[in-house]
Amino acid sequence: MSSKYLVTGGAGYVGSVVAQHLLEAGHTVTVLDNLATGFRAAVPAGAEFIEGDIRDAAKWLDGSYDAVLHFAAFSQVGESVVKPEKYWDNNVGGTMELLAAMRTAGVRRLVFSSTAATYGEPVNTPITETDPTAPTSPYGASKLAVDHMISGEATAHGLAAVSLRYFNVAGAYGSCGERHDPESHLIPLVLQVAQGRREAISVFGDDYPTPDGTCIRDYIHVADLAEAHLLALDAATAGEHLICNLGNGNGFSVREVIETVRKVTGHPVPEVMAPRRGGDPAVLVASAKAATERLGWHPRRADLAGIVADAWQFAQQLAAAQQERTKES
Repeated sequence: MSSKYLVTGGAGYVGSVVAQHLLEAGHTVTVLDNLATGFRAAVPAGAEFIEGDIRDAAKWLDGSYDAVLHFAAFSQVGESVVKPEKYWDNNVGGTMELLAAMRTAGVRRLVFSSTAATYGEPVNTPITETDPTAPTSPYGASKLAVDHMISGEATAHGLAAVSLRYFNVAGAYGSCGERHDPESHLIPLVLQVAQGRREAISVFGDDYPTPDGTCIRDYIHVADLAEAHLLALDAATAGEHLICNLGNGNGFSVREVIETVRKVTGHPVPEVMAPRRGGDPAVLVASAKAATERLGWHPRRADLAGIVADAWQFAQQLAAAQQERTKES
């Protein structure tokens, strides 16, 4: 059965891939994005596009929509430390306006793009949804505040809501992939070295209590992530706010990622050692048991080489497109 969905932040990395999956499933999709960090070219063909802010969602949201999938947030951890007001204003204030618009329009289903940053320094590994939340950045704190806001909305006003807490999202799907500016994620940064756009990749600490001394992270393919959002729409229950971690349950070290990029691309990737960064846990790995039990979700693309290969193909496509634009100009 076809439904109509509003995807906020659908010109961004994850939002665009989810929008594409919704279209492929036969649904009607409207993308709302102010293009502050998103790209018009990332909006999938077949989706209606509205350039606008989530604070103004009431202008377009009405009872014809079956649900909202909310990705419109600033997500740079480092920036949030020096500009916390930007994150409180957009991520928290903007979401409050969005929830009000949904309430007025009678749209009573929401899937929210949350984050593992809500947990902060992990108490247990793998991390479960019942573990303490103690974010170490304004970004993580803003997402946790929204989770609390959604819980209140579900209890008071019957919202059916699911928050999905991502770990490290990577890979690409079709014409949708990572193109952050500035880039802060490990896999695209290492791929930039392979492309010759960076001289070397910095390894921040090699004395952690892990097999090779470098940090271990849980990587999830963006297409697996998108599938979880579609399942979450079906699992959302009136008056309940369900929170699920999304990850593979397995981790890869920084050095394993670098070596995988070398093998996939066939290019050398020079490393330079750098001091540890404050607040970097040795291991961040998710337990996705709740997503399996409540959503029926299983990651199907857990191979690191496959994730890197998809990301590499997208990075090469972007580079080729940039070369063409340079020639034309």
